[in-house]
Amino acid sequence: MELVVATKNKKKLKEIKGLLKGLPLKIISLADYKNAPRIIENRRTFFENAAKKAVKIARFTGKLTMGEDSGLCVDALSGAPGIYSSRFAGKNKSDAANNKKVLRLLEGLLPEKRKAHYVCAVALADSRGLVAITGGKCDGIIAFAQKGSAGFGYDPLFIIPKYKKTFAQLGLKIKHKMSHRFRALKKARKIIQRYIRNSGTKLL
Repeated sequence: MELVVATKNKKKLKEIKGLLKGLPLKIISLADYKNAPRIIENRRTFFENAAKKAVKIARFTGKLTMGEDSGLCVDALSGAPGIYSSRFAGKNKSDAANNKKVLRLLEGLLPEKRKAHYVCAVALADSRGLVAITGGKCDGIIAFAQKGSAGFGYDPLFIIPKYKKTFAQLGLKIKHKMSHRFRALKKARKIIQRYIRNSGTKLL
């Protein structure tokens, strides 16, 4: 069975493939479809955006599809960047620019005022509609400077209190055991296994 991941983000796709390793699936992405419809992330929550991606691409491909939306929520910024995480610094977005903006907005705040969490929403859909939706969360603290070179997004800023290091310093091996995406995909993995066992029987 093929699973289409509704993304063109190579780093995100690689991470998802690693976390779903062992399932009897061929995992492909929107990069495999030249004429895939454009998805505008204009919903109000991660879960709504993930569902929109999954349903739209499942209708286009006719295959089991995963829509994923995730981002960073900083307490002192009233939950921002939130659903705007990937484009927080504007149209000419980049991970470095997004990270710099967060650091600028938190300048001068003590560690206890720099609490944040990552959120990941995962939706599964097929040609008949939404199959299931789940999510995961990971708590942390925003660093005073970018540290480490592993991962992507806000990983160089996101400190795990237990280790006192950022995800980018800890590396993928540790990140994949505790991240928001790991927690969401751990649930999604079980749903996919049930879907395969039931030969595509609708689960909702």
